[in-house]
Amino acid sequence: MSQSANLQRPSPDRQMRRLQPFPAREWHERIAQTIARLRIAVVHGGDRAEAGAVLHAGRLTRSWKSYAAVAEDLAGALRRIGVRAALTLPEDMRLPERLRREHIDLVWLNTGGLQGLSPVCHAPALLEMLGMPYVGHNPLNAALLDNKHAFKRELVALGYPTAEFMVWNPDRGRFLPAMNSRFRATFRDYHGPFVVKPVTGRASLNIHTAETTEDLGATVDQVAASCRNLVLIERFLPGREFCIAVMGPVVAREGELFWSRTPFVLSPTERLLDPGEAIFASMDHRAITPDRVRLLDAALPQDALLRRRLCRLARHVYLDFNLETIVRIDLRADEQGKLHILEANPKPDLKVPDGNSTNLVALGLDEQGMSYDDLILSILASRLHELLAMRPDAAGRLPALADAGSGAN
Repeated sequence: MSQSANLQRPSPDRQMRRLQPFPAREWHERIAQTIARLRIAVVHGGDRAEAGAVLHAGRLTRSWKSYAAVAEDLAGALRRIGVRAALTLPEDMRLPERLRREHIDLVWLNTGGLQGLSPVCHAPALLEMLGMPYVGHNPLNAALLDNKHAFKRELVALGYPTAEFMVWNPDRGRFLPAMNSRFRATFRDYHGPFVVKPVTGRASLNIHTAETTEDLGATVDQVAASCRNLVLIERFLPGREFCIAVMGPVVAREGELFWSRTPFVLSPTERLLDPGEAIFASMDHRAITPDRVRLLDAALPQDALLRRRLCRLARHVYLDFNLETIVRIDLRADEQGKLHILEANPKPDLKVPDGNSTNLVALGLDEQGMSYDDLILSILASRLHELLAMRPDAAGRLPALADAGSGAN
């Protein structure tokens, strides 16, 4: 597999040193042969206002973004790692015909949806119906991860720490905390501050705080008006904020595939809040620049302890939720420093770092001895391994491509 020019990198961390050669050399070669023959479509968000995109334009409950620029970054990386063809397509009702016409073998989902309820799960559901293999979450997990209230209920059921919360349906009218039995049972003697946000969303948009119970009703009304969907109310956690990425067990370094016995974790990071900044500002408003984030340093004892906690939580979430591709888990500490899971981002930003700004997943690539192209190859190879080895019924034409051999056209 071809790879972009290697930069001089620091020594890989302990996790990378524990990676093993691929369990079977012939399986490594089978994945490599498959990649060399793949025609991949990277699907980004379509525009429901465009003629022919939908039958009828409706509401979108999740803040929309096309992600087209990142889709081009992904397609460029896929070409560099050696796929036969990589192109970008919008998610809309013309997608199935375009996939057929372009002879696409695999779809990489980089879309948050077009319109309607739980839009993140629409594209994977469509692909499941078509029998088209893809890189992305299955429809159930896509909806679960993107609907913060559903994800938090699963966290509670599995015993993970998360801030106390409740959900309000604005169709029931105004939210009146003093008269709401669910609110009283959830928060008891806690009177604020609160975080109020849409149950689905991206990039910390439309998230507000209410200092007291008296402020809560108006804040819930404000969020409900912006999202026209369910509203999540949770206890505000005043501590430090962190995130970490976790993905499948196949990992690439300098274009070579390795095997991790456990899900691979990446970029344990502290998001640095400015004085008076209650919520980390959206990347739509402020780029992720080096002064806003800090990779936890394994050489510092306190950071090393935090890294271990974050890595352990991330791996357990990946396994307990039966995830199939990369997520970014966001966490925040309470007054005593105990970590609570806020959410698991089902579509973390994967844009190419440009030297001035980065994405929260790529921040730790250097310490792993990996490039951006290695990251994309790792995600792709992990998915191919799962489809070919564990789910051949969902692999479409991939087994035929793998078995055809590298010399076939």
